[in-house]
Amino acid sequence: MTGPERRDAASGPPPRVRVTADRPATAVPAATRGIALPGAPVQEAGAVFVGGLVRSQLRLALGCLLGFLLVAGAFTAGIFVVARAGDPVVAGVPLSWLLQAYGYYPIILFFGVVYARGAARNERRYRALADAERGV
Repeated sequence: MTGPERRDAASGPPPRVRVTADRPATAVPAATRGIALPGAPVQEAGAVFVGGLVRSQLRLALGCLLGFLLVAGAFTAGIFVVARAGDPVVAGVPLSWLLQAYGYYPIILFFGVVYARGAARNERRYRALADAERGV
């Protein structure tokens, strides 16, 4: 080692130095609710609108889930009744089997479409409120 890389064995490694930045003296930022960046201004109306959107989406999801469970339960009971009442045969396959194999898909599709349309409607309402609040 030559030049700046050369160190004396007696001096040992250079001392450790801690580097820090000065902290600016600022006031404590206002408390935020929900998802916010630190130091971002709090918009009470925006927080209320987002909370309303979350609640309406949750209400829609729970309503769709409860409706789906009720309809699927009634459909299952109908399959049970068909199976116990002689179970007619269609193209060599018992009707209860066909209902179990293909009957649930339209129900799932129906509730999926209902949920997607309701969620889009909720989000359109939220955007309208948020735009009106911003004055757009």
